[in-house]
Amino acid sequence: MIKLENIERRYISDEVETTALVGVNLDVAEGEFLAIMGPSGCGKSTLLNTLGTIDRPTSGHYWFADTDLAAMAEKDLARFRAARLGFVFQSFNLIDELTIEENIALGLAYRKDVSGNKADRVAAAMDTVGIAHRARHFPHQLSGGQQQRAAIARAIVGDPKLILADEPTGNLDTANGEQVMDILSALNASGATIVMVTHSPSHADMAKRRIDMLDGRIVASAMRAI
Repeated sequence: MIKLENIERRYISDEVETTALVGVNLDVAEGEFLAIMGPSGCGKSTLLNTLGTIDRPTSGHYWFADTDLAAMAEKDLARFRAARLGFVFQSFNLIDELTIEENIALGLAYRKDVSGNKADRVAAAMDTVGIAHRARHFPHQLSGGQQQRAAIARAIVGDPKLILADEPTGNLDTANGEQVMDILSALNASGATIVMVTHSPSHADMAKRRIDMLDGRIVASAMRAI
């Protein structure tokens, strides 16, 4: 499904050049659940942002099916993100002035190819994460765990091909973190492809495969023991 070939990412300021990714090669199969681990500043988030087409590689190729996204025009990338990708962030990124139902519907805002009734899709996504009873509430009226479940619903409402989760349990207590991981595991079991950055070894162990990064490189890769 995904193939990164010799991906490099360099950031250049007036006086300093920083290399965030160095010769990254990675394959992600359809239906896989991949965890990315490593110390702060090792390139985990840059790699996730590259997979999400938010950050463009300085060099290398990013194949999604048969398309090299690294060579795609920005306008086309924006359409690709809206149609194919779902994002879950550590800080939830819900809009305070919108209800939970309206926040989740934003996952369809830039989609022109969605079949069926959009309200039905939103309702189904809320049911999947167990947040339907909070549909008319605002984010500040929800706990952190409930807000993250709403954020996951927003990510999946458009039935994306790939879900990218950046520290999805980082702002949650243990119980709510486990609940979020159970939801992600269930989504994966139903066929979703998930790539997750995490600092939690126990949460990484819930993925099917784990890679470790250091200084912008992938230094280890291991399948979960069954």
